[in-house]
Amino acid sequence: MALYLVESALNGAVKDQEGLKSKLESLQRELASHPVAVIEVQVSKDFGRAFFIFETDERELVHETLRNAGIPVILSKPVRLVGQDLDAVKRQSDAVNYVVEWNLPEHLTMDQYLERKRTNSAHYAEVPEVQFSRTYVCEDMTKCLCFYDAPGEAAVKKARDAVKAPIDSITEIIPGK
Repeated sequence: MALYLVESALNGAVKDQEGLKSKLESLQRELASHPVAVIEVQVSKDFGRAFFIFETDERELVHETLRNAGIPVILSKPVRLVGQDLDAVKRQSDAVNYVVEWNLPEHLTMDQYLERKRTNSAHYAEVPEVQFSRTYVCEDMTKCLCFYDAPGEAAVKKARDAVKAPIDSITEIIPGK
């Protein structure tokens, strides 16, 4: 099965922790009888955006289920997980509180990206207060999402500088979701 990133501008579909919990439980029930695994859901602290990772071969079913739940799909792409094992993500073994989006340059290939990541990742040690967790790279090489646990946005920027990786946006997310 493939991994898919689905992004949503929640548009008021979720307004607080309790609403988020209820919405996610409802989605899980709807998808339970289908070959769809919700790997993770990260929601911005202001409840304005959500980043879903699904494992499935039924992408349209996922889109339809989200729309029926009042969650608009603004982006959906197959992704590759980099930096962490899928089973570890499924266990939610670490907490993250920031997501960095980087719109990849047109000429960058997956192999070049992976080599760059392998070479530069050692520099995270220069910013020990920031823990890099994982990255989802869109298979079409248009963008990637990098997840971090950090004391603040400035620390995330410092870590990205250390590994020579650009930032198009930083979103603070609700930890532990």
